[in-house]
Amino acid sequence: MSEDNLEITSEEDDLFEHYRIVADKGQGLIRLDKYLSLHVANASRTKIQNGIEAEAVKVNGQPTKASYKVKPLDVVTLSLPQPPRDNEIIPENLTLDIIYEDDVLLIVNKPTGMVVHPAFGNWTGTLINGLVYHFQQLPTGRNGEGRPGLVHRIDKDTSGLLVIAKTEFAMTFLAKQFSDHSIERTYYALIWGEPKQEQGTITGNIGRSAKDRRVMDIFEDGSQGKHAVTHYKVVKPLRYVSLIQCNLETGRTHQIRAHMQHIGHPIFNDTVYGGDKILRGTSSGSYKSMVENCFTLLPGQALHAKSLGFIHPSTRQWIQFDTDLPPNFTAILEKWENYVNYQ
Repeated sequence: MSEDNLEITSEEDDLFEHYRIVADKGQGLIRLDKYLSLHVANASRTKIQNGIEAEAVKVNGQPTKASYKVKPLDVVTLSLPQPPRDNEIIPENLTLDIIYEDDVLLIVNKPTGMVVHPAFGNWTGTLINGLVYHFQQLPTGRNGEGRPGLVHRIDKDTSGLLVIAKTEFAMTFLAKQFSDHSIERTYYALIWGEPKQEQGTITGNIGRSAKDRRVMDIFEDGSQGKHAVTHYKVVKPLRYVSLIQCNLETGRTHQIRAHMQHIGHPIFNDTVYGGDKILRGTSSGSYKSMVENCFTLLPGQALHAKSLGFIHPSTRQWIQFDTDLPPNFTAILEKWENYVNYQ
């Protein structure tokens, strides 16, 4: 299913259509409740099953059971009593770590766990809600779709640097650099295992998985997805895990996370790409306790957007920004170093 097949609409009726999802031509048979859990963000399977029971979910215009097997080109709709939320962004007085600001842009250090922009299930508490409060007005970007000043984004559980445009010209100027891949972006990640090569380049088209829309797959033959290139270098090998530096040549959704899983080294504690379980070493004793303690310390994947460099829209000079690893990231690094050094 392409993103264009998921529409948010409303009708003048007792119920308002929130989702209309058209199954792909190649869609394999899958239970309706599971299908919706893969396509509706932040909706638990229990809530979906309750919605199906209440006949809020219909397939091809007819209510059905949770066990119904979705087939190619089925039209699945979800209707609720309240209308879908509009694109209004509510200003919120959030604490933002702004490390640089001038008349045309700012650089913010986003913490782990903060969503970048409002979307289904995350209408408040996002970076954009905080920025709208911080400024009276920001450029809205493409078709006024509710992402003021946003030129790029990073995942909810990835921490680090983002550049925010404060003028339309700055937004266009910066977007061109992202499009040309001339922006310098350096990430630090803790991965499982030690790569055979201390540095290398990972290539492989990235596109959404046909089995789970939340996951990105790698297509080496180039038949699907978008061209993606990640350069990596091992900064500190720690026997069971490694701290690596990644530089993005392209900027695809989940690029580093998907590429590292593809070469057999998922990012530590990445719940989507299999890094949230013990993949190296024993699964018992003090080692297991230490790893589980690290998982507890870090709420998401161990990935941090550490540095960002680009040509300034006004001065036309190259500017570079860098930030330290978050305290919880540093804490788990120290635990791994101590464990390896004293074994």
